[in-house]
Amino acid sequence: MNTTISNRNMLRIAIGIVLIVTASRSMAQTARVISLEEAVALSLQNSKQLKLSQKNVDLAALNIKQIKENQLPSLSVSASYLRLNSPNIDLKINRSGSDSTSGSAGSPEVHQVMYGMASASLPIFSGFRFKYGLESARYLEQAAKLDAEFDRDAVIQNTVAAYSNLYKSRRAVELVSENLKREHERVVEFTNREKNGLLARNDLMKAQLQESNVELALLDAENELKLTIVNMDLLLGLPENTALEADPNSFITLKTEGQLAEWEQTALTHRKDITSNGIRQKAANIDIKTAKADWYPSVALTAGYVALNIPGVAVIPNAMNAGIGVRYDIASFWKTGAKIAQARTHVEQLKTSEEILADRIHLEVNTAYYNYVLSKRKIDVYARAVEQADENYRITKNKFDNSLVTTTELLDADVAQVQSKINFEAAKADAIVAYKKLEQTAGIIN
Repeated sequence: MNTTISNRNMLRIAIGIVLIVTASRSMAQTARVISLEEAVALSLQNSKQLKLSQKNVDLAALNIKQIKENQLPSLSVSASYLRLNSPNIDLKINRSGSDSTSGSAGSPEVHQVMYGMASASLPIFSGFRFKYGLESARYLEQAAKLDAEFDRDAVIQNTVAAYSNLYKSRRAVELVSENLKREHERVVEFTNREKNGLLARNDLMKAQLQESNVELALLDAENELKLTIVNMDLLLGLPENTALEADPNSFITLKTEGQLAEWEQTALTHRKDITSNGIRQKAANIDIKTAKADWYPSVALTAGYVALNIPGVAVIPNAMNAGIGVRYDIASFWKTGAKIAQARTHVEQLKTSEEILADRIHLEVNTAYYNYVLSKRKIDVYARAVEQADENYRITKNKFDNSLVTTTELLDADVAQVQSKINFEAAKADAIVAYKKLEQTAGIIN
């Protein structure tokens, strides 16, 4: 009877193992394997941040267009119809010896007035405001494009980091699933030994407890994988229920770290943010000239047309005029000083920002460089740790089979083996992220 019950328990455990492994394999089979290059391409194509950055570039281009349009001729047309009352007019001037009180007797009655006007103006000189304004706007457009490229680099780096997390999460699920399968097999083996009086009840309970802990770890790993996939789908612009799997081949080849001084020099010549700051300094210097343009007069060609109709008094159908208009604001002599000082202060502000940016780039490159060197060394250490953990588990298992070590030591060796494998896989993925971060800080991640 006891044998029958034992067989049933073993059958249930075996079925549980099969279901777990089958579920894990089905997830892997239905997942879409995506390469790192494909992930980066999709993220660049669907990034909302890059779309926002492009809008800033479009606004800068429209600002240039607006400045150019301000140099086009301006034309305005207006027309009015006025209805008048019959005013009492008392003229104090004698006309033909008449009494002044009868001055209004011969005045025409005007009840309405109609007129139309058209005026045109073409600026021919505006104190160099157009020239300097257009030059400054073009510089700002270049800076906006560089800002968009800098954001593009950040999107690539975020994609690489998310791709790395996807790989680590998937590998963690696979490794913990394999470990859970082994824990099930150990529980079955210990159950048989305990029933045959070859193992203490306490040792069986330890194996069952570790099985439960591994099962909880698997639940956490699967949950982390689901969240990672959701994040990756959002980043790539894919449907939220799209199952993804990172290509393991993306984490095989590692590049040499090179020389730190070369990375720093590359950053100073390729970083988009420092180039953008330099272009903004040029625009700020142009703004100083734009402020000084207030000292110059404005000259424009003008033309106009007027049609006037006052029934019973006058009809003027074609009054036209043309000429040159000059405008000069004398108050600019004492009102322009603050604008010039403000523009100069902006230039100094950008120069100080450049110095701060240079220090930050120096720190970022050094940090990324040494992190990459560290990540490569970690791979070597974790690779040795995997070999050591495998050998340790093999020796401990042999000793346990010969009753030379305790169950606790066997379970500890098992945990160390699984953890070493997880650490090794994570180190490979982290090294790729670290190198891409180094490329980003140097401005050459593309």
